[in-house]
Amino acid sequence: PCFAAHGQTIVSEYTKLDVGDACTVFESNEVGASFACNGYRGYGILFSEYDLRTSIFYGFAGEWYGEGAWESFQSFNAVNDTVEWRVYDGVPRATILRWFIDHPDPETGSPSEKTRGQVLVVSRVAQPGNGQGCIMAYVDARENPDANILAREAADSLLATFRCRIDEPTYVGDKGRYAGFPSHSFGP
Repeated sequence: PCFAAHGQTIVSEYTKLDVGDACTVFESNEVGASFACNGYRGYGILFSEYDLRTSIFYGFAGEWYGEGAWESFQSFNAVNDTVEWRVYDGVPRATILRWFIDHPDPETGSPSEKTRGQVLVVSRVAQPGNGQGCIMAYVDARENPDANILAREAADSLLATFRCRIDEPTYVGDKGRYAGFPSHSFGP
């Protein structure tokens, strides 16, 4: 089905990702934890942070998710707290979230704001009964002045054809040196 069909209402709604107050820990160890968080109108957010790297899944997870699903970046990273939900005729189908990717500053050897990447990550929201949610695209927010527009266009155009766990997410627009290198695993 084409989600951007003529006559369909597509809007952006925004929620806050507050791991401290709006989430419940469901797994933890010495290097990180996983949380179930409130999302948008019953669509939850599974937030995991291990070894200073984040992975996020939106919606209703399929059985495959519990087998070690992980989507992140190779470098240390963190996420912003505002999630943009792309809502199609009242149903959230995609999200856009800004990620911060750490890179060492050549002058200091430590990460700095000067070398910190900012990437808008576009994800499919898993729907009840199908569990198919994943990252579909990346937009380098430092290199593209219209990054938010590019991310929305990617969400709207990829929903009809992108196959989670089969298709590889790619960068949309220009990609700079601080955009990072995505990493993902979907279990054994």
